[in-house]
Amino acid sequence: MTKLINFIKESYDEMVHKVTWSKYSELQSSSILVLVASLIFALFIGLIDLGFENMLDWYYNNL
Repeated sequence: MTKLINFIKESYDEMVHKVTWSKYSELQSSSILVLVASLIFALFIGLIDLGFENMLDWYYNNL
């Protein structure tokens, strides 16, 4: 039980005194970057999926 209490105390100390927290503006710009990158990636995968779907439709209709 003392190991658990010691772990919690050390974790709290590290979170309060050793961790550097980003500013709100940095978090906001990073979040926007991740959102835009995710949308671009989703569009890219969607276009690939649409292309494969069209190729398979063409293939099965011409058998």
